[in-house]
Amino acid sequence: MIASVPADDTHRAIDAVWKIESPRLIAGLTRIVRDVGLAEDLAQDALVAALEQWPESGVPDNPGAWLMAAAKHRAIDHFRRNTRLERKHEELGREGVVQKIGVREVRAGEVQMTDIEAALDDDVGDDLLRLVFISSHPVLSSEARVALTLRLLGGLTTEEIARAFLVPEATVAQRIVRAKRTLSQAHIPFEVPRGAELCARMSSVLAVIYLVFNEGYAATAGDDWLRLALCEEALRLGRVLAELAPREPEVHGLVALMEIQASRSRARVGPAGEPILLLDQNRAHWDQLLIRRGLAALQRAAKLGAARGPYVLQAEIAACHARARAPEETDWARIVEIYGELAGIVPSPVVELNRAVAVAMAFGPAAGLKLVDPLTSEPSLESYHLLPSVRGDLLRKLGRLEEARVEFERAAALARNAREHQLLLERARACALPASS
Repeated sequence: MIASVPADDTHRAIDAVWKIESPRLIAGLTRIVRDVGLAEDLAQDALVAALEQWPESGVPDNPGAWLMAAAKHRAIDHFRRNTRLERKHEELGREGVVQKIGVREVRAGEVQMTDIEAALDDDVGDDLLRLVFISSHPVLSSEARVALTLRLLGGLTTEEIARAFLVPEATVAQRIVRAKRTLSQAHIPFEVPRGAELCARMSSVLAVIYLVFNEGYAATAGDDWLRLALCEEALRLGRVLAELAPREPEVHGLVALMEIQASRSRARVGPAGEPILLLDQNRAHWDQLLIRRGLAALQRAAKLGAARGPYVLQAEIAACHARARAPEETDWARIVEIYGELAGIVPSPVVELNRAVAVAMAFGPAAGLKLVDPLTSEPSLESYHLLPSVRGDLLRKLGRLEEARVEFERAAALARNAREHQLLLERARACALPASS
């Protein structure tokens, strides 16, 4: 145990552990109790116990195992308190029926509790993947599927999810509550679907996994810009999906996109954890193994011969960057073309903003600014910090430094990630210096 740790440090450690361990915890409990809402409640109880005990006892050497053990005890208590099951056991016992319900066994009138820890430690397969699919079940709206899975699989707060969706926090909270209630009432089986049902539910699963990846790749809040555990979990789930659905080009496209983006992780932060933007990164630090894996996944998608979907197109954009040995070798004209195709499939203000950046790189900052300016009246981008950030960068390149400074300061005010906030303030200060341009 780690003793004599200040309470603030312990609470930060608990938060970090919870972000990593809560998805596994909830997934394992869901397999046992067959109720996502109840599983999350049990996991939250374990978190409360950690908050009460760890400041005094210290953070355990294996905090994930500690949380699971605490959750197991609470699961046992739940089964003991479940009067409806008890009444069912008595009815079955009187009939002399031998039947297993959950983790209890009824035989010839005798109610016997089996070992719940053994049940929890069984060979469970991929509980996290099962949790992804139950969270994306068709009984839920598409927005609820993504929000619930981000909450359960990514361990994200409602605030973080709201920022990813560009919607109010209260809206996300409502979606999650309703989704858990709907799943409980519908008694959705905790399993990975097969055949036609697997294909039908794939698009929402892919969206969820990519949003989890993005939250790890560029965290919307907190002190760290990168949350590598989320990136790794999303990549793992994506690779498993690729094995489950080898004929789905979009699955390979998503894997390709994540592999290539993850290849830049080491180059995206400086020694003090500060963000390093794409064009300033040392490309020698890009992970060539991940790039090769990503390009291979993109090839697998192309060989399937289907029309290119949004993930394949985004992976092709990432591949353009990965193939360029230096920023000036990037085929920006090709990237503009791909963004045009992407906008035709999934039109959105964010896609348009990204296309504007590519246009600026290919044809000059004035051309990019011409596309960015109309987006300032887009309601969904009102609190999106990257819009004023991009606009500030283009204004800076055009020599309009005072306007650029104002935009960077606006972006900093909107940014909730501490590292990104600091970077934007530094860019604003640089615009105020006479020789900074």
